[in-house]
Amino acid sequence: MSLHLTATVAARGLDVSIDVQGGHTVAILGPNGSGKSTLLAVIAGILRPDAGRATLDDATLFDTASGTWLPPHARGTGLLAQDPLLFPHLSALDNVAFAPRSTGASRARSRELARTWLERVDATELAGRKPSALSGGQAQRVAIARALAAEPRLLLLDEPMAALDITVVPAMRQVLRRVLAGRSAVIVTHDVLDALLLADHVIVMESGRIVEQGPTKDVLARPRSTFGAGIAGLNLARGLVEGGAVRTPSGLLVAGLHDESTVTEGAAAVAVFSPGAVSVHRERPTGSPRNVFAAVVRELEPHGSQVRVQTDQISADVTAPVVAELDLLPGAEVFLAVKASEVAIYPA
Repeated sequence: MSLHLTATVAARGLDVSIDVQGGHTVAILGPNGSGKSTLLAVIAGILRPDAGRATLDDATLFDTASGTWLPPHARGTGLLAQDPLLFPHLSALDNVAFAPRSTGASRARSRELARTWLERVDATELAGRKPSALSGGQAQRVAIARALAAEPRLLLLDEPMAALDITVVPAMRQVLRRVLAGRSAVIVTHDVLDALLLADHVIVMESGRIVEQGPTKDVLARPRSTFGAGIAGLNLARGLVEGGAVRTPSGLLVAGLHDESTVTEGAAAVAVFSPGAVSVHRERPTGSPRNVFAAVVRELEPHGSQVRVQTDQISADVTAPVVAELDLLPGAEVFLAVKASEVAIYPA
């Protein structure tokens, strides 16, 4: 089922246009307050936009120009939230059976579908338990089964693993990967692994706007937004092309490799490079690096087997012995160097 939506919600600063192709999962990423959950609420019918139109295949979900508005239960969408929201007085089986029962299926058929979906999410043994006897991960499996038992044309997931213990997230991600395959879905998440493992397409939002979108591997390999670069673990400098380099509003000039047919003088562009390509010095280095920037250390964070050195604009990954040797502490003045050959420049 394909979704086509444009929507404006003035009070929340939302102004977006999205497309979800049939059988694809789209991940919506962005910082807190970027409008991700607002967008999901508009799709689900929980929030009315000030302007816009949405269709799900041949059905119009809403059209503010004509006054069309389908209520949530008539949209063919299913919403899975952070909290499983299971009925406390019903068993897991009856919680799942409630979904098809509410759409008109018989009691026997509803229970048959419930057993099928509990099996698909590896929760058959939980059928007779009440929610109070379920762990967080078990309850979320039941909630996934309930959402899918209604056979929604579009499944909406709002950070479905945010409230789970970190030890059960990998298994839950595998469950979602299996049940979302070939299904139309939109998942709001803050975790890049959700996008990598579950989504065909990524949308990045900032301040109620879509700042980049495309196939997951393309967005994460060649990010065009600060948030996109952050979740991909990359440095990103945005500005205008100047002599084949990128000049940022703060004055940094970052040289790199680029395609002259697509990166033209004066055009908006981004320079992207890995923190692992950045070396840290206490004295200005001499020699080959074309890019050398004076900076002040703001934070030191563990990053796997290395330490991430955060400055106002650039991050560098170094080893613990380097931190000790250079006496790197917050407030230390340093020089950051990166070879132009390690920097990719492409249009913004």
